[in-house]
Amino acid sequence: MKTIYEKKRVARDLNRAVISGVCAGVAKYFDIDPLWARAGAAAGLVFAPMITLPAYIAAVVLLPRGA
Repeated sequence: MKTIYEKKRVARDLNRAVISGVCAGVAKYFDIDPLWARAGAAAGLVFAPMITLPAYIAAVVLLPRGA
């Protein structure tokens, strides 16, 4: 018996992107509203900018473009 696995991957969502689609892609992966992902990113920039900003830039560079 074969089982078909649908592989879930994180990709930048350029259709719902505001800046680069990272937050929209993360929101799509976790099946939440993109507003929550953007609010989390904004809170991260306020409280821990030295971690959040390099992580966001790395996500822009490393995550593939998705639809």
